[in-house]
Order: sequence, then C-alpha cells, then structure tokens
Amino acid sequence: MPSRRLLIVGLIAFAAAIAGVFIGRIVSEPPRASETELHALLHSEIDLTPAQEAKLERIEAKFAGRRRTLETEMRAANIRLAQAIEAEHGYGPRVTEAIDHTHNVMGTLQKETLEHLFAMRAILDSDQARMFDKSVVKALTADAR
Repeated sequence: MPSRRLLIVGLIAFAAAIAGVFIGRIVSEPPRASETELHALLHSEIDLTPAQEAKLERIEAKFAGRRRTLETEMRAANIRLAQAIEAEHGYGPRVTEAIDHTHNVMGTLQKETLEHLFAMRAILDSDQARMFDKSVVKALTADAR
C-alpha cells in the first residue's frame, strides 16, 4: 500500500507541475498581434516626421528593456506558482500568495504597456492621434471577441 500511495502522490505532484507550466505559458505569451499592429501602424501607415521617428525609437527602446524585465519576473512568478502547487497539492496559502504575486506582475505589465502606448501617442499630431486611437480601440476590442 505505501508504494501505491507514493505513486498517487507522485502523479498528483506531476499533474500540479504540468498545470503550473500550462498557466505559465498562458500568462507569458508572446506579443499579441494588436501590439504589433500598432507598431506597424506607427511605422508604415502614419507619416512620422524624422523628429517623431527619433522620439518613437527612444520610447520603444526604453519600454523594450522594461518589458523584458517584467516578462522575466512573470516567468519567475509562474515557476513559484508551480512550486507552490506541487508543495501544497491544493489551494493553500502558498498557492494563494503565488497567484497574488503573479497577478501583481501581470497588472504592472499591463499598466506599463498602457503608459507606453500613451507615450507613443503623445508624439503624434491630432490627425495622427485620431488614426492611432482608432487602431488602439480596434486592437483592444478584437481581443474581447
């Protein structure tokens, strides 16, 4: 009987680890097409002045570094969640804490992504900003469908 119990515990731990990896893949997916579309819009469909192009490059470089940092933190949070699931085999305090931390990191990434979008918008003139706004709304509502 002890070997059967050990096998069951091992299978549960394995399933919990797989669940953690699955959650991690869902949460830290590559950039969505909507963000790529917005960058493509700025670079190809909106006629930017050389000064706007230079500002945009600085904004993108600054955000790229921060985004990499947050995505690394997100992967670490997912690993921590998987470890908590494996350790507790249920919805215990470590799992709850790990989920809260994961949500905190995701929220920070979302907020900073929006700050990045507003920083890009700030370099545009009013006609360019209208085009950009329409694309942002389209991209955000496409994800909701």
